[in-house]
Amino acid sequence: MRLRICHPESVPRFEPFPALRYRDAADGLLALSAPPYDVLSADDRAQYADRHPRNIVHIDVPLEEDGPGRYDKAATDLAAWRAEGSLALDPAPTFTLYRMTFTDDAGRQRSTVGVLGALEVVDEGAGGVLPHERTTPKAKTDRLDLTRATLANLSPVWGLSLCAGLSDLLREPGEAVGAFTDELGVEHRVERVSDPDRISAIAAAVGSQPVVIADGHHRYAISRTYRDETRAAGSPVAPAAQTTLTYVAELVAEQLSIAAIHRLVKNKDAEAMSRILSSCYDVVTEVSVSPETLTRMDAEGAICLVRPDGSGTLFRERAPAVAGIRALDSARLEHAITTGGSNLDDAGIAYQHGVEEVLHALSNKEARCAVLIRPVSLAEIRRTADEGLLMPPKSTFFTPKLRTGLVIRPLAG
Repeated sequence: MRLRICHPESVPRFEPFPALRYRDAADGLLALSAPPYDVLSADDRAQYADRHPRNIVHIDVPLEEDGPGRYDKAATDLAAWRAEGSLALDPAPTFTLYRMTFTDDAGRQRSTVGVLGALEVVDEGAGGVLPHERTTPKAKTDRLDLTRATLANLSPVWGLSLCAGLSDLLREPGEAVGAFTDELGVEHRVERVSDPDRISAIAAAVGSQPVVIADGHHRYAISRTYRDETRAAGSPVAPAAQTTLTYVAELVAEQLSIAAIHRLVKNKDAEAMSRILSSCYDVVTEVSVSPETLTRMDAEGAICLVRPDGSGTLFRERAPAVAGIRALDSARLEHAITTGGSNLDDAGIAYQHGVEEVLHALSNKEARCAVLIRPVSLAEIRRTADEGLLMPPKSTFFTPKLRTGLVIRPLAG
């Protein structure tokens, strides 16, 4: 694929920065890092906190029971870790190569590589950095309050670059920082890039094409808010707040593993949901739901209505009923709910990845039924970027999840 030539105003800056890293990263990153804050339950947070007194969750996931002062405590802890030498700053601006090796849902061994740097924060609709799905409202100011207090980007946004050939620029190893295998068997490897020529080449490649936000829409929106308020206040961190910590990988199949985010239905039982689906779908067959059901869904071109007892019904859409609706299970399910006389709020739609997690939620009576959907194709993600479209909320779940704590970006020295 040839690089598209974009207007300069529609491509983002991507810059190196002096990274703050754990000093004993070479043999301790498993104990010191954690998955992103927004996939951690309270029990998860406690387990990671117990692993090490300097695990990143102590800063990145402040305890609500600590009250309004929890963000100041996080900032104090971050400053103390730096002062004692647990965290050390790179002497010059760098990029960080981040490699993951894992087994995907189809049982294939996969390897990916991306780069951590500072991506420009652009206004909504300005181009250059593009959302790929509608976002759900989030009233909490947790990430904004944490950024204000710590003056740091802790958890990266995940971006997909439309620059063909970016992966080739990232294949050569950098200076080893640390490597570990996590609880799910994913191998994480972190390497520093400090060579000026290579830094320039990577920055130019990412900055030559738009970047699509894959994960972290809320974090990016918070970065925009923080940029605006520091700019208005004439804050010393205003120049740094014009960019935000971002992992960027090329938008190609070998660099992506995409899972579905399924729908929990809290206000409609399976019988009512079946009637709603019948407005646009026909019954295919009955199944006993397990992770293997996803393979059956893919083969049948179907979604699956799941009951609390673990039984399920596969439904296949009727082409005339979804004419003009994008070829996304999430979009066509929304259309069916509306056509069937309901809406997302009325149905009580919530979101959950993983078939086992869906079954667990149903057994715990967290929902009355659920609908399993299929992952979004790479072709639809690229179409979203090329045509400036938006998918329904929670259409994609990119895996494996990036670890937090591998790189921290201070905004003030």
